[in-house]
Amino acid sequence: MSSDMSSAVLNLSKIGRTFSQGKSKLEVLRGVDLNLQAGEIVALVGPSGAGKSTLLQIAGLLENPDAGDVTICNEICTGMNDDGRTQQRRHNIGFVYQYHHLLPEFTATENIAIPQIIAGISKSEARGRALELLEWLGLSERAAHRPARLSGGEQQRVAIGRALANAPKLLLADEPTGNLDPHTADEVFNVLLKLARGAGLAALIATHNPALADRMDRIVRLEDGHLVEGLA
Repeated sequence: MSSDMSSAVLNLSKIGRTFSQGKSKLEVLRGVDLNLQAGEIVALVGPSGAGKSTLLQIAGLLENPDAGDVTICNEICTGMNDDGRTQQRRHNIGFVYQYHHLLPEFTATENIAIPQIIAGISKSEARGRALELLEWLGLSERAAHRPARLSGGEQQRVAIGRALANAPKLLLADEPTGNLDPHTADEVFNVLLKLARGAGLAALIATHNPALADRMDRIVRLEDGHLVEGLA
């Protein structure tokens, strides 16, 4: 793993996370270290239940680790209050989930514009940025459609546009093509890679698909709570 922490977009240091199950404890993450540089796209692999989603939630400041530090864009986020964490998520982090979670009553354009408006961007500027993203996503003709009128692949592409709407430095994706058929998954992943590389993002993408993992810059694997390089 890269030793250049000063230029890392994301640095995870000695991350630990334990869950209680009745009287027993399950140690999901044990001293996890990870650096992600700008422009680096990393696959996160491992069996179901290995802690991939937990690690992404911690990296995205949605969950607190029991031990260790999360540093994003050279700012230590461990111990931040809720407002500080929200500001980091709003301005530096983009999320893509397995299910798109689009707001059903809003159009594709509005779903991408809303995060920008929340971040303080004017409605007209947010709409312009949304339409630009939809064009990059190949969805210009779907701009006025609500999610119910979009295919699964189109919905997930809108979700990618929403994740990139505020020009984040870090993209976190949890099985972003897991709900799609193989052909559609490949199309959506192509779009995700193209946009991430074009924007020079640091990206951590959890996937069960070894073919997709092989197309990223490197692979890290969760195994018994530890993060190791490469596939098993």
